Amino acid sequence: MSKTLDYYLAPMSPWTYLGHQRLVQITKAAGATVRVMPMDLGKVFPISGGLPLGKRAPQRQAYRLVELTRFSKYLNLPLNLHPKFFPVAGDPSSKLIVAVDMHHGADAALAITGAVLSAVWQEERDIANEATLATLLNEHKLDAACMALSNTPEVQTRYDSYTQSAIDAQVFGSPTFVVDGEMFWGQDRLDFVADALKH
Repeated sequence: MSKTLDYYLAPMSPWTYLGHQRLVQITKAAGATVRVMPMDLGKVFPISGGLPLGKRAPQRQAYRLVELTRFSKYLNLPLNLHPKFFPVAGDPSSKLIVAVDMHHGADAALAITGAVLSAVWQEERDIANEATLATLLNEHKLDAACMALSNTPEVQTRYDSYTQSAIDAQVFGSPTFVVDGEMFWGQDRLDFVADALKH
């Protein structure tokens, strides 16, 4: 029987960007069902002890850049260390991902998630801008109606529920993967995720 993986993410996270395509490959290879669950880190961080990037100690901020450079080279994934549109609000793109999931299903939600992540970290695009998000929908041949759907109370309710689910699951960062109640934090834990999906 195929397993289900809960994919908690923030669409402006560089670590989520670095792991996203590998996650898609791993879950497809395992025949796993993915629940794409964007969350509001602004609500998760205060409860879990996390800090927004600008409030972290200088040493942590400096090492983050070292690690991003290291993983970008190791994974052969282009990444702008200082993208034009970052920090950026995550709510608009998170709600679009939810809307695409509701309208088209999980595979399309994974596709638009990848597009949003690349838009920030590779393409210098503003994912808080509705025109940008509408263009991403069009580029991936997804229904333009998802843009309007993303601004409905129904989508907001689901987004809020994913955030609460993340808090309940003890999630504290993005990306986080949960398989059979076991949590894996970070794109550098994907080998463990792949193993968990096999057993």
